Amino acid sequence: MATLSRRPSCNDSSEKEDKMGESAVDIEFPCSLTIHIPFPTHRLAKAAIGTLSVDEELSALVKRSFSLATASPSITHDDEAKTILRVDYKATTNRMLRVAVNGFFDSLGVVIQVMEELDVDVLHEKGIEALQGVQGVEQGMTGTTVTGA
Repeated sequence: MATLSRRPSCNDSSEKEDKMGESAVDIEFPCSLTIHIPFPTHRLAKAAIGTLSVDEELSALVKRSFSLATASPSITHDDEAKTILRVDYKATTNRMLRVAVNGFFDSLGVVIQVMEELDVDVLHEKGIEALQGVQGVEQGMTGTTVTGA
């Protein structure tokens, strides 16, 4: 399930610090959103970042960056613990941010469906039930193929 670390925010250039005490807002790209998507394994998270980062943003009014993170901040040096895909978005307006994020979730849905169909880790470690209802994931999907044999 994707989680948002903060509400989407769009700050005017007069605001020096946001409510979290972070550094000054980017004047050119004042609207931002951070999304965390947990995966069952580091291998799947790495595959997702490799797949999703290939496509550049269609608009110069939106910037996006990808990274892998751990569930616990105390574990920083172990790559295998990095199972969370972090996506940081910056945009000039909330509308541009919304359009870009909607497109991202469409792509993410395709990536997750391919993983569910072709990768054993997704089905057996977490179970598909945790993914039902996520945008782009079909309801009632079981992850098994029924053959006539």
